[in-house]
Amino acid sequence: MANEKIMPDSELEARYERYKDVIKNFTLMSDIFMRNVFKQRECLEYVLQVIMEKQDLQVIDQIVQKDYKNLQGRSAIMDCVARDSEGKQFDVEIQQDNEGASPKRARYHSGLMDMNTLNPGQDFDELPESYVIFITRDDILGYGLPIYHINKKIEEVNENFQDEAHIIYVNSRKQEDTELGRLMHDLHCKNADEMHSPVLAKRVHELKDTQKGVELMCHEMEKIYSEGMESGEKRGIEKGELKAKKETVLSMAEEGMDVKTMARLVKVSEKDVQRWIDENLCTMK
Repeated sequence: MANEKIMPDSELEARYERYKDVIKNFTLMSDIFMRNVFKQRECLEYVLQVIMEKQDLQVIDQIVQKDYKNLQGRSAIMDCVARDSEGKQFDVEIQQDNEGASPKRARYHSGLMDMNTLNPGQDFDELPESYVIFITRDDILGYGLPIYHINKKIEEVNENFQDEAHIIYVNSRKQEDTELGRLMHDLHCKNADEMHSPVLAKRVHELKDTQKGVELMCHEMEKIYSEGMESGEKRGIEKGELKAKKETVLSMAEEGMDVKTMARLVKVSEKDVQRWIDENLCTMK
């Protein structure tokens, strides 16, 4: 097209150099990084084995960023949807923001999985057992526990309602000396050599410390950047890149890094860094 702009190589290279600084500070609690770690089946499988307390759990297929729609066209992009060898379905969501893991959102995700499972003519009894798993930055439910299993009950007889739809919340703040606690620790690690899990550490090393992995992550971040540009939603820095920078700042803040250093590394103003931190503090329980 006549008005289409050609991107100068120097501008693209400069962005990639900025991306590399950002990638160093990613953890598995960052959506974009988690999605690329979970593309390797063994990583998702390990996370599910720990959360489900089932060491022989086998993931036979998975897809990241699955876009499900309801009958009204309202969609929700699920972080990672998987199926195990027993036919059970899982939606694994990692949430930095409290509002992204509300109980009603968990209910909605569970319903969307069901609506997109059965084919025409299949009986409702063919619905597989399903789990919506929210791994959250904070203790969303507020009881101070590391994990919460939510199931429906028949109140009058105090028996489980056998719809086989389950919701699990995992509190990543609890990093105790248990298998689950060690996994939560790993989700907050920036460096592979600080992680307990060899499976996760290997994948994190590949994405952060090898040329191929860093180029892959830069490409993924450029896709987000381009989507921000195409949508026309700009704020000095395009929205897609801004989202990645915000995730990085929040990860750095968890490690106790000061505002001035974060602003310099991520290349945003100190005012923006402080605002993002304050917004998250306001939602913490």
